[in-house]
Amino acid sequence: MKLVVINPALKERHRNIISETAGKAGIDVCFVAREEEIPDDFSDTDIIYGPGIKTAAESRDLKWLCAHSAGVDYLLKPGSFANSDCLLTNSAGAYGVSIAEHIIAVSLMMMRHIDDHFLQSQNGRWGMPVPQRSLKDSRISVLGTGDIGSCFARRAKAFEPETIVGINRSGRSSEPVYDKVISSDKLDSVLPETDLLVMSLPDTPETRNILSKERICLLPKEAYIVNVGRGSAIDEDALADRLESGMLAGAALDVFRTEPLPSDSRLWNTRNLLITPHVAGNLTLDHTIDKNVEMFCEDLISFTEGRPLKHLVDRNRGY
Repeated sequence: MKLVVINPALKERHRNIISETAGKAGIDVCFVAREEEIPDDFSDTDIIYGPGIKTAAESRDLKWLCAHSAGVDYLLKPGSFANSDCLLTNSAGAYGVSIAEHIIAVSLMMMRHIDDHFLQSQNGRWGMPVPQRSLKDSRISVLGTGDIGSCFARRAKAFEPETIVGINRSGRSSEPVYDKVISSDKLDSVLPETDLLVMSLPDTPETRNILSKERICLLPKEAYIVNVGRGSAIDEDALADRLESGMLAGAALDVFRTEPLPSDSRLWNTRNLLITPHVAGNLTLDHTIDKNVEMFCEDLISFTEGRPLKHLVDRNRGY
């Protein structure tokens, strides 16, 4: 059996852990930085840990693809797998810490106008104090209560918000940090009572355009939006209109409908919009890489022993 690992972010200790785990099962391992570097003698690989888009679409030998990303919408399109029985797992659960810290950071930047003060300092100007907002006593709504949303909610709790409301498909969560959890079909009821809306949704038919023009207009004028899930969840033009009109305090977007964001996009010049280039997650923290590799190796052992994979993607749900 063969395994190809496509991940230039791995350090020597990570490669050693993977090699040791694979070696115990008699699996040959090949490490490459890019899919194009896969050697000919591994073209018939059984397992890929990494993107592997081209190989998945062409190889009928591939039995399991483990994406090192949390979102796998790019692997759920028709024709993505030559072998329709190929297993697909993701790494949801590895990015909570990194993305939660990003949400806290951009929320405080907007509420305390840190981005404005930074721009003034870059131009050699000593800015004046301006009215600020706080996470304390804020009404926080978390749209998507998975690992990322709940990891954020636990950290936000320390800031003593008035409420933290979770919103998901079922209206249920075992995470005690939420003051209440409602189903997504009741989203309209909570938006008018939201000061900070945090979105951490995957790309599925149900989540696309979930924050429509009509729903954006339900948010109070003083509200902020942070989206770290998928850009398809928001009507970007409606959001820009609302920000430009001053009917929304601010928004921080890390994800967009088109990425990279086109140079002619109106979002670049939209007032009170904080843009980051899909960097909330990624394999940039040691903790994230450690957790990512740990999750893969856990499933690798299960795969070799014929047991169900813990991080298997439900292709119907999209995550």
